[in-house]
Amino acid sequence: MRALRTASLLALTTATLLGATGVATARDAHWCQVGHTTAENRVSGEGITTLRLPGHAPEIVYRNGATIPQPLKDEGWGHVGDPDSLRGYLFDVYQDTVSPTPATKMYLVTQPDGTTTEFVHPLQADEPAANANAEVAATPDGQWLVSGPLGEIDRLYVSPTPFLNPRAPKQAGDLPVAARIHLDHHIRSAQGCDFVGPTRLICATSDPYNDLYPTNLQLLQIDLPRPLNGHDVTANVHEIGQVPLVSTCTGTFTPEGVDYDAGVLRVEVVPPAPCNTVTDVYSFERR
Repeated sequence: MRALRTASLLALTTATLLGATGVATARDAHWCQVGHTTAENRVSGEGITTLRLPGHAPEIVYRNGATIPQPLKDEGWGHVGDPDSLRGYLFDVYQDTVSPTPATKMYLVTQPDGTTTEFVHPLQADEPAANANAEVAATPDGQWLVSGPLGEIDRLYVSPTPFLNPRAPKQAGDLPVAARIHLDHHIRSAQGCDFVGPTRLICATSDPYNDLYPTNLQLLQIDLPRPLNGHDVTANVHEIGQVPLVSTCTGTFTPEGVDYDAGVLRVEVVPPAPCNTVTDVYSFERR
């Protein structure tokens, strides 16, 4: 994603320790690192999700600019965010990279049979035009999609899930905002989010500063007071820790996509050049 991208040597040292010992919080979830793999940057570095199609083995799906179909690029959708998947459906979020001041954002839904449908949403007054669609997360019950822009924000946007929620449109058109998640603490540059339970989201940010939270490049926990039902809620936000920043190269790290599947949380981190020929994918489990 496009964002300010800086990391100090002190942050690097601290994050290396977190990467080795796990990311912990004083609250009720303790995430420990259980694995690490890499993906080639020709297909990764903007998002990650696990696709489960009936009769098929689970597939890790990555996103970056090279994975955008040419017809979508021709329409002006030149940037793809962090996707999500549920019940064989794949949800992608796209940003308009052609218009000087974008007025729309797009959700692309791929059904289990491979059929794709575009839902183009006209931005409302409180939806930022710049980097308007950075990530999407489906609620575990499949009824709602939560998305948000890049930048410093105090809310996320809730829409009915196409084909799974009867309130959603069943054909191409607008995917309206049904509700908002108001955050009790601002977040900046959220690159990827996913639900780890009915009332909890985990998000990774590329926030280069530590003015909002104790560290930069945070892994954040967002707790809802109840499962989403199409009405506004206020959520509590706190930092779990800093994402792992481990590389033989020094410089700028960029956290990206977040995926949660079968009890495993995965976080993408793009390492500094010239090591950024691959994307690091760290796996965590609650202990």
